[in-house]
Amino acid sequence: MANKISINVNGKMHTGAIEARKLLSDYLREDLSLTGTHIGCDTSSCGACTIHLDGKAVKSCTILAVQADGCSVTTVEGLATNGELHPIQEGFKEEHGLQCGFCTPGMMMTATDLLKSNPNPSEQEIRDALEGNFCRCTGYHNIVKSIQYAAKKMA
Repeated sequence: MANKISINVNGKMHTGAIEARKLLSDYLREDLSLTGTHIGCDTSSCGACTIHLDGKAVKSCTILAVQADGCSVTTVEGLATNGELHPIQEGFKEEHGLQCGFCTPGMMMTATDLLKSNPNPSEQEIRDALEGNFCRCTGYHNIVKSIQYAAKKMA
């Protein structure tokens, strides 16, 4: 049985009928072709699927798409504005905060949520905020530097 939903994704309203059991991460990737939301574990352990739901960072593999009906969603594709990189995207580029890039979208979404509530986080506060996001490549040093770069640019 299909359920009708309406979700504002990256500033654009999307309405359609979906199965009640479809995960928000799958809806974003499969139905909307927003493949920046990565699926790494399906258990909410890795954070690669992190998006903003009504302005808060959440792991989209733990939410059913029908639960997002009427909500506003921002994915990593929605961070840039008018072709200009968001400071967090620029920071990851300038400070080499990625290697394979698989965890990067989730890291960016978690970091932008952190910077909204704490515009000048310490290194430890950044590391604490990233606790639910796993990177298997970098050791986090350049990820932290990327977030510090964005914080300075946004100040």
